Amino acid sequence: QVQLVESGGGLVQAGGSLRLSCAASGITFSRAVMGWFRQARGKEREFVCSSAISWSGASTAYADSVKGRFTIARDNAKSTVYLQMNSLKPEDTAVYYCAARLGSFSDSATSYGFWGQGTQVTVSS
Repeated sequence: QVQLVESGGGLVQAGGSLRLSCAASGITFSRAVMGWFRQARGKEREFVCSSAISWSGASTAYADSVKGRFTIARDNAKSTVYLQMNSLKPEDTAVYYCAARLGSFSDSATSYGFWGQGTQVTVSS
């Protein structure tokens, strides 16, 4: 049984930083594509970033809206993926979800079969 457990959300002022963590179990973590998505109230879930391991090494991808501010990192020994969020803006306010899939890289939420429960991030202006 695959479990993804997020932590680290909270309330922060604009310009501040937060780090989210997602601990995975029940999955071969080193082979999983790990993604972060977010869903603001009244909006659809959107891709934030992802990390994949391939024969050529680790690769990452980011949505344009977070590029240069957010960083995804993974610790395969701990089966944990992190999302470091800097220079936060009020528009980053959302529930953030960790997701996993086996296979190739994807930025489509529908292609991820495993999801965490979500953690709220609120950025005040």
